[in-house]
Amino acid sequence: MHAVVWAAIATAWVTNASATRGLDLSAARASITATDAKRHVHALADDTFEGREAGSRGGRAAGGYIAESLSRHGTQPAGGEGYFQPFGTMRNILAILPGSDPSLAREIVVASAHYDHVGYGTPTNSFGPTGLIHNGADDNASGVAGLLEIVEACGHLPVRPRRSILFAFWDGEEKGLLGSSHFLRSRPRPVEGRPLVINVNLDMIGRLRNRRVELFGCRTAGGMRARLARANLATGLELAFDWKVAEDSDHYAFIMAGIPAIMFHTGLHEQYHRPSDDAHLVDHEGMEPVVRLVFDTIAALADDPAPLPAFRPAGRTETDSMRRGLEMPAAAGARGRWGIGMRSDPCEPQAPIVVRVAVGTPAQRAGIAVGDRIMAIDAVPIADQDDLAGRLGAIVAPGKVSLDVERGGRLARVELKE
Repeated sequence: MHAVVWAAIATAWVTNASATRGLDLSAARASITATDAKRHVHALADDTFEGREAGSRGGRAAGGYIAESLSRHGTQPAGGEGYFQPFGTMRNILAILPGSDPSLAREIVVASAHYDHVGYGTPTNSFGPTGLIHNGADDNASGVAGLLEIVEACGHLPVRPRRSILFAFWDGEEKGLLGSSHFLRSRPRPVEGRPLVINVNLDMIGRLRNRRVELFGCRTAGGMRARLARANLATGLELAFDWKVAEDSDHYAFIMAGIPAIMFHTGLHEQYHRPSDDAHLVDHEGMEPVVRLVFDTIAALADDPAPLPAFRPAGRTETDSMRRGLEMPAAAGARGRWGIGMRSDPCEPQAPIVVRVAVGTPAQRAGIAVGDRIMAIDAVPIADQDDLAGRLGAIVAPGKVSLDVERGGRLARVELKE
């Protein structure tokens, strides 16, 4: 698919997207830089904080750094005790950006990252050697740095989003998701009783490889894959949608509470839970597009005038094995007019999956491949597979049609000609 086509569809989708009221996000997005991300990562992963173990003096000092950063950006404290929500010897750090819409501002989009790590390491939480400071530069100073950059970016928005955004820095994640679980059980007064509509979580976003970002939890609400593909227009990263739901980060606590949640992650590596996870190994340049993608995702969710999709219980139990079955190529069948065989996805009915491309057909000549998802015809989004088939069949022969196609979280426009 030609690069010029990618630019064309980017313009079309941005024009058609109602979620951000045509807001110019460019200044806010540009404020997210590798330089600033690097500064936060190096500060949080310094030996001074002794590996940021939850409840330790280093962990409390790291919490102070985060709270001071939040105060500089004019956020409103939401922890109950200023920015802090204490529990036991630990502290979550919470700040809120109030929504601008009188009817939607009660709803809260939770943007989060855990700031604790494993301190000096023990045989139960470290792959060794233990007894040395585990600075956790990627896990999860990178996620905290990214979230602080998003806080700053929100200050550059021309108007506040319709919904409120809660910026949450969890403590005790490494001890069993303690901070996020405590928050969900016992919310502080500033956010008490208000609906939490979705959680967007950042965990280990500092090792971008081949411009590939892993996404978890996207099946916990319908249509999230399409939303993320649209948010990805400005960055063009490859998005890997993983169906696995595991108790490996704070998004899991939200999913178990029946709240849609997405986690952004750039993958594990040999330094995971070792003293060698240090700041000089973090890909700060790679963090910049990842954090910009997360920002665009949060801005679109918070500013969407329509109700956000409800929690989808099936998303808890779907697996990558089920994904492979759904995306499995179909056996050869009738060639058809355009050469496309499709299959519906119950979570993403507006984006049917291509499961067969017949040889010598318009679809093959246009470069459509098995696994692509078709999202629009002639720039008009489709409702479902039946809508797609009906509209393709109604084109007068000899015909031509443009299809908006998603592949790996990237959108392209292709033209089919008979």
